Amino acid sequence: MRKIKLLSPRLANQIAAGEVVERPSSVIKELLENSLDAGATRLEIDIEEGGIKLMRVRDNGGGIEKDDLPLALSRHATSKIYELDDLEAVATLGFRGEALASISSVARLALISSTTEDSAGWQVVAEGRDMETQVSPAPHPRGTTVEVRDLFFNTPARRKFLRTDKTEYTHLEDVVKRLALSRFDVAFNLRHNNRAIYSWRAGDSQLEQERRVAQVCGPAFMENAVHIDIERSGLRLWGWVAQPTFSRSQADLQHFYVNGRAIRDKLVSHAVRQAYQDVLYHGRHPAFVLYLELDPSTVDVNVHPTKHEVRFRDNRSVHDFIYSSLHHALARVRPEDTLARRETSESDGAPGINPFALSSSKPVQGIAAGEFKGQETIGFRAPASVGYQSNYQSSFRPSSPDETAVREQMAVYGALHSSPIKNNPLPETHSEDIPPLGYALAQLKGIYILAENAQGLILVDMHAAHERITYERMKESFSCGGIQTQPLLVPESIAVSEKEADCAENFSEIFKSLGFELQRAGPETILIRQIPVILSRAKVEQLVRDVLSDLIEHGTSERIQHHINEILGTMACHGSVRANRKLTIPEMNALLRDMEATERSGQCNHGRPTWLLQSLDDLDKLFMRGQ
Repeated sequence: MRKIKLLSPRLANQIAAGEVVERPSSVIKELLENSLDAGATRLEIDIEEGGIKLMRVRDNGGGIEKDDLPLALSRHATSKIYELDDLEAVATLGFRGEALASISSVARLALISSTTEDSAGWQVVAEGRDMETQVSPAPHPRGTTVEVRDLFFNTPARRKFLRTDKTEYTHLEDVVKRLALSRFDVAFNLRHNNRAIYSWRAGDSQLEQERRVAQVCGPAFMENAVHIDIERSGLRLWGWVAQPTFSRSQADLQHFYVNGRAIRDKLVSHAVRQAYQDVLYHGRHPAFVLYLELDPSTVDVNVHPTKHEVRFRDNRSVHDFIYSSLHHALARVRPEDTLARRETSESDGAPGINPFALSSSKPVQGIAAGEFKGQETIGFRAPASVGYQSNYQSSFRPSSPDETAVREQMAVYGALHSSPIKNNPLPETHSEDIPPLGYALAQLKGIYILAENAQGLILVDMHAAHERITYERMKESFSCGGIQTQPLLVPESIAVSEKEADCAENFSEIFKSLGFELQRAGPETILIRQIPVILSRAKVEQLVRDVLSDLIEHGTSERIQHHINEILGTMACHGSVRANRKLTIPEMNALLRDMEATERSGQCNHGRPTWLLQSLDDLDKLFMRGQ
């Protein structure tokens, strides 16, 4: 056995650097977080060779006192926390006091800082070896400049794992973008190899915030984004979520911040997926930039060396709040909202200037707390202004013996718009009186509805649109009628772990509200005594196991509702108008009006878009008019 010895400070710092400093992007993250914690409102970032040769960050923050400069490069030295109580409510991005010491142990680091407005400043230098840090005068305005050169110059084993300059710069750029999204009130300037890459101005208004989001995430994101701002029970969620039709093949456009800190959290990801499950195409990923604000004492940020993960004190309330907020926000998007965003962007965008900076995402806010009650149930609040809902369930069905009655019902509503259609399919009315999806012109190949609105041509996939309408009506009817249950003649026994049996016992009320009655029959056995009628042919045992797994992991589960919704969705698909079904003009207009009044009508049950707009400008470009 070898003798136990204390590690040298240099070796200890290099081991710590293995946790903190993975690549140049890790260094930039730590330096920028220090600058933001110092109160900086402007950050200058210079990079050479992907950050391997040089990384320089200059800020206009509070600066560091001369006597504190040597301590700044010491391990576990920080000005951000002093005692245990501070750790329980961390309000800064950094707090461990390891970053500068770890960086200086694997690179050549120079730190210049000043706390006054004049040019008096002081510099401290470290070059990856044990030495007494020396402080020398150096002119510098108020703020701090940190310069890191030759990363891993003294640890060849680490340096050989770095990728190409381009790859390392891409990772570094992603870090800068994430931090730029976290602080709209701070200006960011990024240069690579003496070439200006980004220059983001500070701004606090929603328009300025949307301009930066569009610059970072792309104009297409903002053109398809919905702005939300919801606050309840000490929690606030705000930001932008993309409509389901703007989905991604990878989860590469997902930014989530907790009290300004960028995180990746399984609980948050699960809540977002649940909110999108009814409207997102299979295998696609949602896009969002969201900010969660809550009491710092209710979230633990000291759970990961790189601070990418957090732990919430009340997981379930946070999960339910995120899920219900996004679920309601997405449901409230109507065709007029989408058209208004596009019209505003096109009207405000000058030729040659991308209109992303002037996108006018309509905020969803002011949602009453009462609307979130009963979020474990299925369904939504039906629009109270639609007068034909009570007769709607039999509308648009495939040909059947009572088709005459169906057509009579559609004619009642269609008559509201049919008088001007007799001689001319389009009503003679002012543009402001035209509904968002306009009036029907014709039917194409028995599949698509062609309609004209104030902006141009609307194309509707009639089966997809009617499938969503029927599905939402069925969910509403199911919710209003309650869950019909049936007792099992012979209770079904399931062998589970003791942990799962405890979970079933603790969450018995949740199961009961969803139509299940579970009874514990032993330390590792539960009995299923009652199930929902609609799930009589489902694989109930596997469903219960999956729900228990969700409850243990996240404290909540939507699997039962999701399974019921899948069955309702299948029924809605079979009960919707099929291709080659000829519709009259009044019937087509009725379908358009239903789409305008139905939640989530922009996507079918499978996440496919139900309609699209070809504006007059689009058509003019297509036919090269005016060129």
